Amino acid sequence: MTQTDDTIKGCCTPSRGENASAKNGRVLRVSSDNLSKDAVFIPGGKGLVGTRVAGIPNDGETPLRKVNLKPFRMSPTVVTNAQFAVFIKDTGYVTEADRFGWSFVFWSEVPERIGATHAVQGIEWWRRVDGANWQNINGPDTMDESYHPDHPVVHVSWNDAKAYAAWAGGRLPTEAEWEHAARGGRGDVTFPWGEDQPDDISNFPCNIWQGQFPDKNSKADGFATTAPVDSFEPNGFGLFNMAGNVWEWTNDTYTIKSLKKGVKARLADMKGFRLSKGGSFLCHKSYCYRYRIAARSGSSPDSTTTHQGFRVVWNSTP
Repeated sequence: MTQTDDTIKGCCTPSRGENASAKNGRVLRVSSDNLSKDAVFIPGGKGLVGTRVAGIPNDGETPLRKVNLKPFRMSPTVVTNAQFAVFIKDTGYVTEADRFGWSFVFWSEVPERIGATHAVQGIEWWRRVDGANWQNINGPDTMDESYHPDHPVVHVSWNDAKAYAAWAGGRLPTEAEWEHAARGGRGDVTFPWGEDQPDDISNFPCNIWQGQFPDKNSKADGFATTAPVDSFEPNGFGLFNMAGNVWEWTNDTYTIKSLKKGVKARLADMKGFRLSKGGSFLCHKSYCYRYRIAARSGSSPDSTTTHQGFRVVWNSTP
């Protein structure tokens, strides 16, 4: 299944739409010894980026190309709530969701007690919820019901992720590094595990949507929202959830090389947007076929949602 129009469906990463982010001040850097001790070594050399046949043709997925990469180390999972809590305690950092006072929450996860919320035009399943943040994931006073130490930290912006990575002595991966790591040594494959397509009935290699998006989620894979970061089988490099669960910020700017007027018009409103990879628990082939390695999404660097996380990489030598 492919999408052929120039209008890319925006279920993935709604953007905050603010013109500027509040400044947070200096973030202290700590020794990366403890934070990177479990990092997975990713060999350098020739890495693959992109795909021969795009699942979403106007999203910059093609062509398949080779890039030269230096070896690096990558955290086997995305950053957890527990890990992020250590960062907050150590630095006093205040996330952008906290400073702006709100974040995006998927409609079905907003508790009724919160009352009316503002929907995002055109993608009404995303709701602006005052008081939603990395601890109170679904809105004010929801920590007890939605926060789990071993789940991905969410409601973190690109700016937040970059601050954490610097504190950890690392950085965010490039798109090329992320794709090379996601392939797990398998070469030109669609998914981190190979070519076997997930479905709604019996094949659940990752945490994505099952059912009719956005109204009915059967939760056949066992999860309505995020899963523990080490759920499902790791890929060939030992990396967990390189597809599904949460989108992962990269260090790259979201760009597409295209001469099409529709694509250029869309990109004109996305200047400075940052690239995310991997898809999330809200992806489904019928609507957002972005849990493939080559798939891409972009949002403003201050945007935060319930399905956006990140992992860290460190420079390395063999």
